[in-house]
Parts: sequence; structure tokens; C-alpha cells
Amino acid sequence: MSRILLEVCVDDAAGLDAAVKGGADRIELCSALSIGGLTPSPGLMALAAGAGVPVYAMIRPRPGNFIFGPVEIGIMRREIDAVRSAGLAGVVLGASLADGRLDGTALRLLVDHAAGLGLTLHRAFDLVPDVADAVDRAVDLGFERILTSGGAKRAPDAVDALSSILAQAGSRISIMPGSGITPDTIGSLLPQLAVHEIHSSCSVAEPAQDRRVVELGFAPEETRRTSEEIVRLMKDRLVAFQAL
Repeated sequence: MSRILLEVCVDDAAGLDAAVKGGADRIELCSALSIGGLTPSPGLMALAAGAGVPVYAMIRPRPGNFIFGPVEIGIMRREIDAVRSAGLAGVVLGASLADGRLDGTALRLLVDHAAGLGLTLHRAFDLVPDVADAVDRAVDLGFERILTSGGAKRAPDAVDALSSILAQAGSRISIMPGSGITPDTIGSLLPQLAVHEIHSSCSVAEPAQDRRVVELGFAPEETRRTSEEIVRLMKDRLVAFQAL
């Protein structure tokens, strides 16, 4: 069995440091993970370039849906330029039509602009009405992998759907389960899914420490912090499974 890689999503410098120290194989670099992740700042990209592991930056200019018009596509192209200038390994992106199908025209523009960078199709995939068509389109566009929860809020709740997606993908593209994957849930996924990589925040919830900051609207009541210990535990679970 080939080694199962662990990708950890982070949205700040402390999370980046914890993920690397815990043994993450790859980083998904974002801002605002609480809303699914947005494009990270140029400063965070520059810091991540020295992480010592491959870093893929999220390309998502705003929260909400993934229906992007020409102005937003232009913004995303400039964000891709920033990723390339920072020296990161790749980008994570997606775009949808109003009916949930992948927007092939927008994605072709973005993929072509990202030539030379690694490519992950993000969870816009989880909105598609026809999974088989979406997998084929992702392959045709040249994506390396699809990050997906199987269309559910949490990947562990969609094992059958993920199995179907894996069957459709075959050896053409990697399917990377993500969302709700923790050291406690990973055991329900791995025996049933022949995956080569998984995606996790490896985070813990922490209440805000400064009530005044919360009262003034500068922070939520609770945030999530990437945990070096959980990253290491996830790696241990993956190693243990592969030793069976």
C-alpha cells in the first residue's frame, strides 16, 4: 500500500507552524477557514514559502457561492500570480454555474493562468448535480486531485458517495476526502476507501480570551486552532492503518 498523505488546512502563521511541526505532508493555505477558506494574504504566502513542505494556496476572493463573474475571475488570476511570485507549489480553486455544474469556461481560464502550478479542485465539486460528468471535466481540465466530502457536510457521513466518486475517478485523478475528518473519524473511512491522501484541519475549538474584542465585533466567541498534537496523532493513525 502506498503512503497516505495528510494535507492540513491552516489560515494563520501559528497554524502553519503547528502543521509543519506535527508532520503534515502538504499545507492548504487559506484565510478565514471559518467560512470555508479564502485567498491568503501575500504576507502569509511569503511565510509559507519557507515551510519545507508543499503549500497550495486557496484562490477564492469572497465568501458565499462559487459563481464568479469576469471581474472576480480577473481578481483570481491576480491571486494566482501572487501564489506563483511567492514560490508556492500550487493552487486550490473551483467555479460553478448557477445549476451547480462546474463552470468549464471559468475554470479553463484559471487553470491556463496557473500553468506550472499544482491544481486542486475544491469543494465546489460537492455542489454538482452529476458527479460522473464533474469528475470527467476535472480530469480534462488537468486537476491533480478533487477535495470532496462526498456531497455531505462531513466526509465520514458519505462513505458510499465517496466510494462511487473513487470508482468514477479510477487512476485518472486523486480523490481526497475532507471535512469532518479527525483522529476519531478516520478509522471509519480508511478501511472502506482506497485513498492516497486525506484533508483535515486538525484543529481544536478555543473560546475567545478577550471579551472586549468579541464585544466590538473583532472576533467570534469561539475560534479553531491548528493543533500540532492532533496533526501528529493523525499521522500516527495513518501509519498504523498502513501497517495492517
